[in-house]
Amino acid sequence: MRAQPVGRRISWADLIVIAGLIAVIFGLIELSRIAPHVISAPKISTDPRDLPLYAVFSTTRMFLAYILSLIFTFVYGSLAASSKQRERVLLPILDILQSVPILAYLPMVVMALTAILPLGIAKEFSAVLLIFTSQAWNMTFSWYQSLTTTPRELKEASSIFQLSPWMRFTTLSFPFSAIGLIWNSVMSWAGGWFALMAAEMFHTANRQFELPGLGSYIQQAANDSNYRAIFWGIATLVVVIVLLDQCMWRPLLAWADKFRLDMVSSEMPASSWVYDAFSTASVIRRFRRKVVRPAARAFDQKMRSMFPPRLEFHQELKPIHHNRPIQVILIVAMSFLLFASFRFMANVSFHDWGLIALGLLATTFRVFLALTISVAWTIPVGYAIASDSKISKYLQPLTQLAASIPATALYPLFLVGLLRVRGGLEIAAMLLMLSGTQWYVLFNVIAGARAIPQDLKYTAQLMGLSGWEKWKTFILPALFPFIATGAITAAGGAWNASIFAEYTQFGGGKYSTAYGIGAIVSGSQNASNYPLLMASTLTMVLAVIIINRLVWKRIYATAEERFRLE
Repeated sequence: MRAQPVGRRISWADLIVIAGLIAVIFGLIELSRIAPHVISAPKISTDPRDLPLYAVFSTTRMFLAYILSLIFTFVYGSLAASSKQRERVLLPILDILQSVPILAYLPMVVMALTAILPLGIAKEFSAVLLIFTSQAWNMTFSWYQSLTTTPRELKEASSIFQLSPWMRFTTLSFPFSAIGLIWNSVMSWAGGWFALMAAEMFHTANRQFELPGLGSYIQQAANDSNYRAIFWGIATLVVVIVLLDQCMWRPLLAWADKFRLDMVSSEMPASSWVYDAFSTASVIRRFRRKVVRPAARAFDQKMRSMFPPRLEFHQELKPIHHNRPIQVILIVAMSFLLFASFRFMANVSFHDWGLIALGLLATTFRVFLALTISVAWTIPVGYAIASDSKISKYLQPLTQLAASIPATALYPLFLVGLLRVRGGLEIAAMLLMLSGTQWYVLFNVIAGARAIPQDLKYTAQLMGLSGWEKWKTFILPALFPFIATGAITAAGGAWNASIFAEYTQFGGGKYSTAYGIGAIVSGSQNASNYPLLMASTLTMVLAVIIINRLVWKRIYATAEERFRLE
């Protein structure tokens, strides 16, 4: 599938997405206005003895959100990659969703749900939904990038053998993308921990939304300036992260190493003591032989019957005319909501619009600076981790641990020291935004370097490539698709982090940068100023769309056209 030329202008699909998003946000705001005006919540305990139970609650929410993210990734990414018509609609939606600040629309979603659902269910569902939005997008981009950069000869072979969609998934699509998908899953969990504090506790005006968990425990301890409780909360979170790394992610990476596109064996195969133990234990082998394999075969046969072979898997969508009445109804409803939303934003003063414009410029500069710093250090370090066994032995577990510890948990500690320094709040904001960007690029670079076939590395050695010549002709072209995926998700992470970085509450005080659209979104949310909240959020969305059209879309097309492994 060749990439088509990408124009610089905003497409009709973007305009539809923007109109739909405006309508959805306005609808959520209208629902939130009829939610209960006063919502109280029981105080979160900061007793360390409650931490094991809180850890179970938080980890359960993370797993539920991850399962939803996987389902979304496989379905949405496959639809976008299988048709140019779908791609023109679905990719702009994904671009916007991954860059819209989740902390901006969380209050609207929660309060809208409390208007139609019992409070307890609404809070739990909203928490899982928020964590899902912090996990799903980079996984979906990674899956889409793998599908669009699959070697053409492998696609042709699957077509010649007339593989069904399910067989194509299990024998080509998933094996080819497994390494990148797992590394992005690691990053997704790190993003989930980042969002956990907001997901489990936030306040707006007279409404308090709190759920027992590690995120709410650490945030409550920070609000109480209880540094002992903050320490125990972060220590418990680190223990959970280390256990997940050793018992889940390392075994998965060792298992996925067999999917490398190599003609020769890798010099640095991934390893895991848990994976080795499960592979050699007689009890586990017997369980796999008696239970797992029969169940997997039965499931595989069921899926093959549900998705039979088709002569052409990549079919272009044909125009559909028989549902015109439904389209007309949707257009009329959307037009009404758009008109109502613009009337709603008419309450925003010219002075506030000026502050939004200045804030957008300031936040855009912070995002660009954070992304530049991230790319500058993660590409060489990520390649070194993936290609040097000595460096990997020490740095890989440290980077996975550092990425998984949410900066939102450490942010109060940054503030305590930096608020005494001139410009300390700006420094703290940049550190938090940097933490929300750098890991996306790093893990994608590691995944890309791990996926480089070993025979290509030997070829580079035989050609005597070294220094900048080696980077220019071999390493950077091989990493380019993964750098593109990491950069676009990192930019979205930076926009999301700006909401927390530019405006925060700690120890009974409120701290805000002088200018920043993230600060405006958070401040208007905290004051329940919905017209300003809607105006600032939509301004950020429009800026993200323009950047995506002018920059990221072209980069993806270049990765697909020029840097495919053929």
